[in-house]
Formats: sequence, C-alpha cells, structure tokens
Amino acid sequence: MEPKKYPSDINREQIEKIKPILDSARKCTKPRTVDRYNGFCGLSSVLKTGCQWRMLPTEYPKWRTIHEYLLNWSRTPSPYRLSTLKQASGECGVVEPGPR
Repeated sequence: MEPKKYPSDINREQIEKIKPILDSARKCTKPRTVDRYNGFCGLSSVLKTGCQWRMLPTEYPKWRTIHEYLLNWSRTPSPYRLSTLKQASGECGVVEPGPR
C-alpha cells in the first residue's frame, strides 16, 4: 500500500540532494532506524501546517523522533553558518522555521 502524500512532502530526488547536509549533523553512534525522507517530510509537515506534535499524521515517524530531528537539525554550528535545517530547506524550497 502506497503511503499517503501530503502537500508538505518533498520528493525522493530532493531528499537525495539534501542527504549530505542532513548527515553532517548526525553523530554516527548507532544504525539509522528512521528513513530520512519520512523524518524530513514529517518535520516539514509540522513547520508548514503548524499542527501539534501529537497530531502529526501516522504516516510519519513518532512525533518524538521528529521533534528530536528538529532539535538536532536546528543547531547552528557557528554564528557565521546556517543551521542544518535552514541549509536543507533552502536546497529543496520548503518553509523554514523562524529565527532561533
């Protein structure tokens, strides 16, 4: 069964473009259990719609996982660089979160 698509979802080609950006913020301590595509689309859904974390559609990973992605990807490595999330959002044209 094909998972439901939402207007906030990006396509698989876009995720391939931003995978290196997203992976740069990850500490490789254990194998990945959540697909980056689903994680990024879930986060994009929350940012675009403003839905509550616990009301995230069930097609996406658990809300706590998506929230953890937000925390990790929103960190700014230095005052002169954009956060991982802003870099990735700029590459694929999704809504960026407000200033952090």
